[in-house]
Amino acid sequence: MIIEDIFKALGDPTRLRIARLLGAMELAVGELAQVLGQSQPRVSRHVGILCDAGLAERRREGSWVFLRQVEARGPLVEAVQRLLAVAEAEEPAFAALCEADRKKLAAIRDARESAAEHYFARHAGEWDELRALHSADAEVERRLAEALADAPLGHLLDIGTGTGRMAELFAPHAERIVALDKNLEMLRVARAKLQHLPAAQIELVQGDFAELPLADASFDTVVLHQVLHFATDPAPALAEAARVLRPGGRIAIVDFASHDHEELRTRHQHTRLGFSDRQMAELLRAAGFVPAAPQALEGGPLVVKIWTAKRRANASSPKPAALETAK
Repeated sequence: MIIEDIFKALGDPTRLRIARLLGAMELAVGELAQVLGQSQPRVSRHVGILCDAGLAERRREGSWVFLRQVEARGPLVEAVQRLLAVAEAEEPAFAALCEADRKKLAAIRDARESAAEHYFARHAGEWDELRALHSADAEVERRLAEALADAPLGHLLDIGTGTGRMAELFAPHAERIVALDKNLEMLRVARAKLQHLPAAQIELVQGDFAELPLADASFDTVVLHQVLHFATDPAPALAEAARVLRPGGRIAIVDFASHDHEELRTRHQHTRLGFSDRQMAELLRAAGFVPAAPQALEGGPLVVKIWTAKRRANASSPKPAALETAK
């Protein structure tokens, strides 16, 4: 980043509008084009200039490219963000443009929520069938929140965010949340649920839990809520969770105790039929964690378990070991 690039990026009214929009929420290039009333290629050129200047960043999800405001990375970027806020407060013409743009964001939000509702309608029967087999979601969430209440959440990673419910639950208590999922359709459902949160607090990322596209030691808390039973081998996923946790960071895993409901393999694509406490403790220790006592919620044919653990301060990069399939 050099000062000439920043001044060039700020030298166009459309780029100023884009910079303010990205401060409100993460947007796809096509959504930006819709708000600005400009062609997608033209908006892409403006976005490229902002990204080259370090004032925005791209993230690809399948065929879509999403843009977000960069986190504050030094005094220059912070100064630009303050300058734009002051300009909107003090310059009536710029303020009017920004206000009109933000009103158009309502259509973007409505479209996202509509797509999410259609997804829920298609899958509601499957989810209701599974919920009937275990404790009420509200009770699981309450117990999970209690299990993590003994220390600040800090920067939280929600692996396999699904509908975004865990990110939504912990947003009031975390400094920042990254919600990750491999499935593009689920990410769009989560985006609709989380789009009212401050843009600087929440980031949605596409990625595989066995190969997280995230930096080492960058989180204080990791949550895997009803995710690990989709893993053929859970060890790499836990090794990756350990890698991105800071020493002393915490992991919370919500999943099923070992069971014999074979129909879940075909009806809900569960790869593993739950975990025993011994299996989970071995997995966690192998990944560099110190397990705490597990909790059990017995509210139906399936027992929900909450396993928590802390990342060892002196643990080296874990080498995942395969685990035999639970019977």
